[in-house]
Amino acid sequence: MNYRELPSFAKDFKQLSKKYKSLPEDLKGFKKILNTIPAGNSKHFNSIAKHELCLIIKARLFCRYLKGSSLRIIYAFHSQTDKIDFIEIYFKGNKTNEDRERIKAYLKNLPKDK
Repeated sequence: MNYRELPSFAKDFKQLSKKYKSLPEDLKGFKKILNTIPAGNSKHFNSIAKHELCLIIKARLFCRYLKGSSLRIIYAFHSQTDKIDFIEIYFKGNKTNEDRERIKAYLKNLPKDK
């Protein structure tokens, strides 16, 4: 599985990892899960958009520094190329929902040809 972080994701991640020191390790653990089940298979994964090239998934990312609370991570899974693009990460306590405009911009910039 190939992973790529969008610049906006990297910025969010950097800010959150200053506050939640275990976040880099937590993301590594999350990637191990994605290597096995990229689209998820539980109530902690929710498909929020479907495109001909990818599936946009919102998942719960458990952080050891957050007892009981969790972070949300939005990513695009490209099944044909075994690629995952991380789009957004946020703390559920600070933000209710994902940034729909960021997702729309991502989908708009996907190549037109398969």
